[in-house]
Amino acid sequence: MSSTSRGGAPVGRLADLTPVEVGAVMYMRLWGESVQSRTAAARDLERALGRAQARRAMKTLDQICLLCARHGRRPLMRHELNCACMGADESWFAQMIYAASEGAHEDAAMMASLLVRPDLAVTLAGLSLQFGLALRQMTAAVQAPPATHATDRATLH
Repeated sequence: MSSTSRGGAPVGRLADLTPVEVGAVMYMRLWGESVQSRTAAARDLERALGRAQARRAMKTLDQICLLCARHGRRPLMRHELNCACMGADESWFAQMIYAASEGAHEDAAMMASLLVRPDLAVTLAGLSLQFGLALRQMTAAVQAPPATHATDRATLH
């Protein structure tokens, strides 16, 4: 989708995110790309989590994305699958999933309220917790990138 559209403006790089956040963005992209990419996502989840947990995680991802699509304040923008940067909507989505997985339910619900109708924010935050925990389990062995503040890079707003 066009990065010039509202919500699609680049705000960062996937390389700067935690593994859970990268997973959230990538699975959101896969879900929105095509039926084939959703099937690939389901296979990937199954390899990492086993059949039963993968089915639950994929069902949760379906619920999250459908909730955002049907009751979103506006359509969520996403970048192409192989894009190294992330858009504003993708960043917000990743932060919501990550906050929920960390147990910051109120923060996740506040973030969710900016994506969907307020009456559905708590539901979206609860689904984010379920999916975030699955991503956390999948990425437990992956090291998060160190928090650095390089002075030679341009500041992103």
